[in-house]
Amino acid sequence: MKSALSAAEARRVALASQGFGRARPATAGTRQLNGALARMATLQIDSVNVFARSHYMPLFSRVGAYDTAALDRLLFARRAPYVEYWAHVAAFIPASDWGLFDFRMTALRHKYGSKPGGWFDTHREIVDWVRAELADRGPLRPAQIEHDAKKGARGPWWDWDVVKHALEYLWLFGEVAIAGRRGFERRYALAEQVIPHDVLASPVPRDDAIRELVRRAARAYGVATAADVADYWRIADRKAVTAALGELVDTGELHPVTVEGWSSGGRPAKAWLHADAVIPRRIDAAAILTPFDPVVWFRDRAERLFDFEYRIEIYTPAAQRRYGYYSLPVLIGDDLVGRVDLKADRAASTLRVQSAWWERSRPPDAAVRLADELRLAARWQGLESISVARWGDAADDVADALPEATRVEGGAAAAAPSVTDARDEAADVGAELDPEAIAG
Repeated sequence: MKSALSAAEARRVALASQGFGRARPATAGTRQLNGALARMATLQIDSVNVFARSHYMPLFSRVGAYDTAALDRLLFARRAPYVEYWAHVAAFIPASDWGLFDFRMTALRHKYGSKPGGWFDTHREIVDWVRAELADRGPLRPAQIEHDAKKGARGPWWDWDVVKHALEYLWLFGEVAIAGRRGFERRYALAEQVIPHDVLASPVPRDDAIRELVRRAARAYGVATAADVADYWRIADRKAVTAALGELVDTGELHPVTVEGWSSGGRPAKAWLHADAVIPRRIDAAAILTPFDPVVWFRDRAERLFDFEYRIEIYTPAAQRRYGYYSLPVLIGDDLVGRVDLKADRAASTLRVQSAWWERSRPPDAAVRLADELRLAARWQGLESISVARWGDAADDVADALPEATRVEGGAAAAAPSVTDARDEAADVGAELDPEAIAG
């Protein structure tokens, strides 16, 4: 086992561990989707829907133009093998992993459920009523639950009322689970109506759970720092993470390594290589990534691995955006070589490339390979044509590689979608909760 990796080796290890070291299948069905989900260990949810909902994207990046209905059946069907919980953030996990997050449910219940004068304490009558409704009626959407006190502050993106708050807290506490969705709106149920009985009856002790989650993060990343594996599951207790890493080194599952260019405080950063990680001689991937793909979701790691400084600019005023409203990283070979801001204009049946940018270096065929990915993305989304805006230093190259595309004017203001383009009314949880507490 190597004790030092070059920067290129670390990139290849990381990408291979995430499934980018293998060719895409000719066709992708349930087996391929389950395989990709197993390698990632979790699938983040986000309601932004400018191009495609984020949970669909990592599978597209890895297996190509699959049928999203097949993923919907895995995630949303009655007694589906996957369930939602606050894992990385709001994310899908195997239903069998519910017990791994009992420590987080317990911490959140202590933080929010027992605070005198807190929201949960002052709304116990409504909470009890919501529990009773779910017990009597089974899985329900918030809109199906009526109550005289169904009033409350409305945020700029979400209709958060008292019933919705009660459901979200009960979900974070593990009393309620998500029993699928209609469109993108959640259906809530008591946990025992969704989670297998043997799983509910077997909560994993905190130290054992953190050790197992650290093991899974290390395997999913291939090579990682303590900060990397902690972020994979948003575990704030770094002492527990460090202890778990040490135990996994002792058992031979992880090996300490140094990585070229990875430093901390002027010294080489501590990193660990998973025993099952492979170091490919070459990675020849081509993919467009979501901002919430494990390859890039921890921005510090993306900078270390790829020298890729990445921030999405949804909340940046249009005139101040550098790359576009919702730019997506472009992977070619073993490196992130650019970014594109995509919009699926369904009314016009057009994939709009609203901006395109290169990073500092790229292979000679980068534009051609990106063009192929854009064609594949348009077909996957059922769009008949592609347009390319004149914004970004890669725009002309991409347009030249897409002779069938229409050229349009573009810029930061022109690329800004409407609020309804950006977020579904039934958006995800955690908007009004303490992220530090959720990290656990």
